[in-house]
Amino acid sequence: MAGVSTKEIKNRIRSMESTKQITKAMEMVAASKLRHAQARVTNSRPYFEILHATIIDIVDSNSDFSSPYLVKRDVKKSLYIVIAGDRGLAGGYNSNILKLVESELSDKNAVVLPIGKKALDFFRSRKTELLTEMYAEAAAISIGDCFSIAKQLSKAYCNGEFDEIIIGYTDFISVLSQSPATLRLLPMLQSAGEKKHSDIVYEPGCEEVFAAIVPEYLGGILYGALCESRAAEQAARRTAMDAATQNAEEMIADLSLKFNQARQAAITQEITEIVAGS
Repeated sequence: MAGVSTKEIKNRIRSMESTKQITKAMEMVAASKLRHAQARVTNSRPYFEILHATIIDIVDSNSDFSSPYLVKRDVKKSLYIVIAGDRGLAGGYNSNILKLVESELSDKNAVVLPIGKKALDFFRSRKTELLTEMYAEAAAISIGDCFSIAKQLSKAYCNGEFDEIIIGYTDFISVLSQSPATLRLLPMLQSAGEKKHSDIVYEPGCEEVFAAIVPEYLGGILYGALCESRAAEQAARRTAMDAATQNAEEMIADLSLKFNQARQAAITQEITEIVAGS
């Protein structure tokens, strides 16, 4: 800071104070959005859990049951659904999930369905084959969009266009902890245990009910993953903005100290010059 005038230091302090106000405001906005995102995560779980229980009951209680959704194939082509954010300033939220998916794609013939501007820009810059660019704004995707995507992908899987479908998202563990993860949606795994007896009767039949419920189940998983990712993004942004605010406060304190030292040095210099002149 040697050789810097008090005016320049004061301008830097004003600049840091403006930055601090911005980061503090962004932290408060992220905290507000986080509360809503956590509520969506909680509200989406019962629907998913009921569908999951129904699917497990059908599979585990029918010995002669068969479905294309359960058949494991030789993987020739994979589809990855990748959920990232629309903006940055969220710590490692975007980079962590994108790096995880990129490492899995390195040895696969895969197509990517990006959800979120950051995911779209990332895979477009690497010239990865994209299924569609319709979902470039993650915040605008509704639960209806999730079920529409699930039905389209279920049909494509049954037609043999893909041999496996995997979703990459960020698991919201807590406000201070978010973990990138991948989950295979199709083919679905069958339990290794013995078949169980069930008193539930499905009409018109187990296979018909199963075929109808799987796309709904996948839509529920996709919506749940989207809610988890949104909550994780807001938590990461809140943490990042809180850290930025604290750093700004530390820099303001340091600059204030430098400003006082420079002002004191200037006053001492003036006194010395007056005494020497007299």
